[in-house]
Amino acid sequence: MKFTYIFGPVFSGRLGHSLGLDLLGERICSMDCLYCEVGRTEELTLSRKPYVPAKDLLDELRRWRDEHGENLPDYVTLGGSGEPCLNSELDAIIKGCKQILPSVPVAVLTNSTLLCDPDVQQALLEADAVLPSLDSLIDKEFAKLNRPCGGVSAASVAECLMEFSKQYSGKIFLEILLSQGINDSQENLTLLKEYVTSLQPHRVDVTTLSRPGAFSLAQAVDPEVRKAWQTALSDCITDFTANGSTSHQHPAKETSPQADATQTATDNLADLPEQDRSAAKQRVLESLTRRPQTPSQLAIALTLPLSIVQQVLDILENEGSIYKSEPDRTATLNTDEPFYSCQ
Repeated sequence: MKFTYIFGPVFSGRLGHSLGLDLLGERICSMDCLYCEVGRTEELTLSRKPYVPAKDLLDELRRWRDEHGENLPDYVTLGGSGEPCLNSELDAIIKGCKQILPSVPVAVLTNSTLLCDPDVQQALLEADAVLPSLDSLIDKEFAKLNRPCGGVSAASVAECLMEFSKQYSGKIFLEILLSQGINDSQENLTLLKEYVTSLQPHRVDVTTLSRPGAFSLAQAVDPEVRKAWQTALSDCITDFTANGSTSHQHPAKETSPQADATQTATDNLADLPEQDRSAAKQRVLESLTRRPQTPSQLAIALTLPLSIVQQVLDILENEGSIYKSEPDRTATLNTDEPFYSCQ
């Protein structure tokens, strides 16, 4: 059965197999980031509303459980096409997810701009993991890269995240996305090292563009730059154990975007039963409505053989349901594969 607000499970490098829930339904966000893989923000706002009512979303989750409950994900992840904390029914959604799938932890993706709101803070206390982003502590870089609503500054976001962390008992996985020539400055790295040392998240993930961004100005940094930042910031995290010893916390091992980890099924789409062929097409199409992806990225995310993914993409492209990104939009993304998109 087709779902409107639920997608996946997909493979996430940070959360394993993640069942995504879209709390916005449209591109509604408090930022209009240059690198956003979902596309340009259509409604830039800090106003909280029940953009997707909790009842509608939780009804879908119950249907998903009834159909797929024998294969539970590692996380239920609240995100979507914009900033999920803008949904004013976030508290009810988190609690409802825990009631429907009590053995599955709930994670929330956030750009951190709403963390100053007491209601948002209270709702997030119920989540098992919060994945906040903070790309720069320099206001000029922050404004250029993240393009936030008026009144939102790098300093205010950093301060509110720090205050939230002091009362939150779950896991915090901080994400920093680097764009070449915008926020990859030594000054930003120095400030973030000091900040991470104080924040002490469970993990820090330094990423760069792996898909076409909303604006061509956003470009991926070199792998060596990303790796150097990852090492420098991970080394700022120290886990103080009961006996006083310390250990450094490093992110989980990355999966190569070219790896095909799913060759357990048949590699011939024609050999699949009709139901499975239709399901593969639907999963690929639903995934591409969320963000542009290469065949290898889709294969890893959807745990499908790469050859089947490519055959599905060819069919969808011939039908006019998807298209390939222009080569100049992907030239700096360290991949020879084309990106496919529904947008």
